[in-house]
This record gives sequence, C-alpha cells and structure tokens, in this order.
Amino acid sequence: MRLCFGRLIAAIFLAAPMAGWSASCITQAELTPPDRSALAAAGERLSDAIIQQDLKTLQASLVPAMSSSWDGIRSVVEQAAPLVKGGHMQIRNLYLLDATSLTTATDTQFFCSNANGSMTVTMNMRALPPGRYAIVLGDAVSAPLAGQLGLILVWDGSGSAAQWKLGGISARQGIFNGHDGIWYWTRARELAKENLPWSAWYCYEAARYLQIPVEFISSPNLEKLNQEQSQIKGAPADAFPYSLADGSRNWKIDAIHLDASLREPDLGVTYESLGVSDPAVARTEALAVLSALLKAQRGLRENFHGMWAYASKDGKVTPVMELPMAQIP
Repeated sequence: MRLCFGRLIAAIFLAAPMAGWSASCITQAELTPPDRSALAAAGERLSDAIIQQDLKTLQASLVPAMSSSWDGIRSVVEQAAPLVKGGHMQIRNLYLLDATSLTTATDTQFFCSNANGSMTVTMNMRALPPGRYAIVLGDAVSAPLAGQLGLILVWDGSGSAAQWKLGGISARQGIFNGHDGIWYWTRARELAKENLPWSAWYCYEAARYLQIPVEFISSPNLEKLNQEQSQIKGAPADAFPYSLADGSRNWKIDAIHLDASLREPDLGVTYESLGVSDPAVARTEALAVLSALLKAQRGLRENFHGMWAYASKDGKVTPVMELPMAQIP
C-alpha cells in the first residue's frame, strides 16, 4: 500500500515559480556524530510511534505548519499499521538537507554524494521553503509485510526547545507474497528475455515500488532499473490508448498501473466505458475488458495477483471491481 506523501507536506512545501540549486546535502556517513545521533534518535522515536500507533506522540511532534493537517497524517499512520505490525525500526539511511540559503520557496534539487563522490543520490523537493530538513528512511524489521518508512523532519528553532519536528510520513510494504524488490527485478529481466514485454514492464514497476518508500529520491540503483526498463522492446510505455478486439466488440484501454491497494501485486486497468449505469452490466463490461487484455498479453495472468477495473467516461473515472486472476476468464 502506498501512502500519499506529497499531500502531507503541502503545508510546508508551498508553490514556487522557479528551480533552485542553493542547497546542500550531507549523507549519513559524512554527518557529524552529534547530528547523526540527533537524527537517528528522532527517526527511531517517530518510527516506533508509528509502529505502536502512538498518535499522541506523533501529534505532539508535528512541525507547527502541519498542525492543521493532523487528520490526514493520522489517517496515513493508521493505514501504515498493517505494514509495520510486528516489526522493529532499523534505520536504512539518513540525509541532512540544508536549504537555509534559499530566499523563497523554490523547487530545489539536492545532490547527496559519498566522501569520494563515487555515488550520488538525488532528491527533488518541490517548492521548498528556506530551512533545514532531514530525510529518514527505515525498515520495520521482522514485520510480515516488511514495511518501509520515509520521514521528512523539519528543524524547528522557535521557542526555547529547538528540535527536529515531523513534517511528513510515507509507508510502503517491502514485499509481495514473500518476494522483495530484488526478486521482482530479477523476474523482470527473465520475462524480458522470454519476450513478455508487458509482464516484464510491470515487474520492473513492482521492483521500483518495493525498493524505496518515497518518490522524490533517485539513486544509481534506481537509475539502472529505469534504464533497463526503458530498453524493453514492445513495452506498454507508448501503447496507450491500447485497442483490443473481443468478438464483435472493440475496447480501448487508456492506462495500466501497478496497484498495491490490497497489498498484492495487482494491475489497475483504466478503459473507455460505454457509460452503463446498471452495476451488473458495468461488471460484465469490465470483465470483458480484463479478459480480452489477458488474452492479448500473455504472462500477465501468471505474474500478477489480480486486476482492478476502472471505467472512464467523459473524463470521469469510476472504480468497478477487483478480481484475482483465477476469476477472470
């Protein structure tokens, strides 16, 4: 399950017209011992509060700019519960972001390099106000769903107790059916060699989803994954709208995306509907579309759990149903 991160930090990251580069990043290995200890302590305390569903601690830790967004944050924390249940926090990465030299809220890019510059992680922050920030990535070790956590911390120097405050939360599971991102990456390569480009493409999507809990970070590892995926011949990237024929009926599919809503590797299929209002007829239509797609693109049935059907009509998209692959003819 992917929990929305962007909306949560909207109260901090305000609209801005231009991109800026007057910012710096320090990676975990290069942090001073006091900074490393302070960030680790804050990250562990907040992550443990998420695992334990300690809403009181989390609300008290919010940066003031986020106080009005507590209801949304609480919802995110509650949705994260099954992803991290039974686990204990282990920090994966810490990044300290210094944007104090900015003069206004600005789209900002951080280059986080190791000591010898051999590896650089890039972060793209939209409409970032001046200030000091930190990114904490962690894993709920031993949790059955291998939950991953991403936290944005904001330095709050106001008042007498200057400290790191919570600015945003993101959580994702780290496995599908016992398989992690590396497994799906390997599977994607195998499917590409077997000339199953659509199945390979969405296995790459699953691999990316399981690698990291936030969208704004790019690493050499993820760039390599993206490059491999872009080289698949016959992939769906440029196929939409995709036309299908099933008997006397033609269907048009506008988009397909990885959908982890049920904590399974499902595919969400958005198709152009005839606009039927009867629920039974709408389900029949959706079933016909999904069935035609599976017949046209072999390999999808065997490599994914199920499909979501989203009917599109006059710009409005409506969820219709979700079915496991075994229930789609």
